[in-house]
Amino acid sequence: MKPAYIFRSGNSDDIDQIKKLTLFAYMQFRNVISDENARVWEESLGNEMTYKELFHIATCFVCEYKGKIVGSGFLILHGNPYKWFQSDWAYIRLVAVYPDCEGKGIGKQLTQLCIDAATSAGEKTITLHTSEFQNAARHIYESMGFIKLMDLELMYGKQYYLYTLRLE
Repeated sequence: MKPAYIFRSGNSDDIDQIKKLTLFAYMQFRNVISDENARVWEESLGNEMTYKELFHIATCFVCEYKGKIVGSGFLILHGNPYKWFQSDWAYIRLVAVYPDCEGKGIGKQLTQLCIDAATSAGEKTITLHTSEFQNAARHIYESMGFIKLMDLELMYGKQYYLYTLRLE
């Protein structure tokens, strides 16, 4: 029997689980960034305000397994420019899946939920950023039709990329 993964909208009651998940999922890459940059990640991803601010402007999707959130992602609709995300773009942030749940299609389904919600909202373009060391994520995004638009400035001492997908 296939495991029962439940996908649903996240809410602010989920912040504690999402925070722990995101921190754990992203810190699996600790060995490819410097200790200083790992501390920056820990401060940001471990800060409850990061998620409260996202919930203020974003739609969150989560995946539950046996009552535990094992995956999450945020969709921000246009009108909320941030760093390299233009004001007329929707964008996806902080897709995270527990490492022991990777390879089960959770990240792809969370991304698809973001795409579907953006399409339903009438968005024309959806974007996201990812890094040179997030190979599984890049593979998922490219398989879903995202195209690398540009190389971004180095972050955490690593190359990041901006990906876009036309929705019209």
